Amino acid sequence: MLIGVPAEVKNREYRVALTPAGAHHLVGAGHRVLVQSGAGEGSRISDEEFTEAGATIVTSAADAWAAEMVVKVKEPVASEYCHLRADQLLFTYLHLAADRPLTDRLLAAGTTSVAYETVQLADRSLPLLAPMSEIAGRMAPLVGGYHLMRNEGGRGVLLGGVPGVTNGKVVVLGGGVAGMHAATIAQGMRADVTVIDLSLPTLRRLDTQFHGGVKTIASNAYNIAEAVRDADLVIGSVLIPGAKAPKLVTNELVSQMREGSVLVDIAVDQGGCFEDTHATTHDDPTFTVHGSVFYCVANMPGAVPRSSTFALTNATLPYITALASHGWQAALRADAALVPGLTTHAGVLTNAPVGTAHGIDHIFPASLLA
Repeated sequence: MLIGVPAEVKNREYRVALTPAGAHHLVGAGHRVLVQSGAGEGSRISDEEFTEAGATIVTSAADAWAAEMVVKVKEPVASEYCHLRADQLLFTYLHLAADRPLTDRLLAAGTTSVAYETVQLADRSLPLLAPMSEIAGRMAPLVGGYHLMRNEGGRGVLLGGVPGVTNGKVVVLGGGVAGMHAATIAQGMRADVTVIDLSLPTLRRLDTQFHGGVKTIASNAYNIAEAVRDADLVIGSVLIPGAKAPKLVTNELVSQMREGSVLVDIAVDQGGCFEDTHATTHDDPTFTVHGSVFYCVANMPGAVPRSSTFALTNATLPYITALASHGWQAALRADAALVPGLTTHAGVLTNAPVGTAHGIDHIFPASLLA
């Protein structure tokens, strides 16, 4: 199969969808890989490295998008809509529940799309979302701590405190992959950390994992309000696969927080779990609500592209290989994990949470595989 890897065009998106090692593997499996010139520069990967791995360098985005299968990192933005077509397999992060324009364009173009973030194993884990959740989770206390500095509009609180001064209070909403990694780094920074989650088994696991060093609280509106009001940093990491994130922190609750507190919304790709969340960029990452600083960058891992690119390819390469080697239908029949990833095909939506979010009729992927 002809596989295209276009350069990412989202603001400050320095990742690339494939490493030279990934290209080498695919070429060795009998495929041809087209990489847009300069696509790897943000991750410090040169065109020469891709060429040496067996890939073919093409000069334009149109050349890379002309492939039978296009592999990306981020969802297509408006300037890329013109490349969508019916005889194309698109494999990337999509987050369509928070993006009606892209949903409409994929359906209008008839594109077959498989979303990284909804590929799901039998244990309900999300193998292609996990590496970026790990990175975003580990970044969240770092960027939150930075924006807590007074010169960045924050309260002027050092998360780790110093002898004789209380530690900063961090509240993590959601104890999944991103939340667990956020709690790990925040605890490592010697912050006072609380994790709130609906699942008691998750809270028990975290209590054991952190040897009681992180507070765990069952999620309900009362507990969230109590914890958030007293927090210096709130990290939103709630995920419902494929669906919009629930709004757990209202505007009214933010108005009750201390001035200069910081809220980092890792769930922004899925619409965010704070009422006032809207996507920001690395160029302009924050905005203020009732004196609190919101950090809602929609591609946080793009700031550490070298780590992110290699972590992503490690996870996606087996699935890219299967889709390219067998075609999407045979690959989905052979691996049930890919089935929930199928999102659009021939103008039909195949993801129920996206349909619910936008009021669009959908069918289940299994009906296309019978």
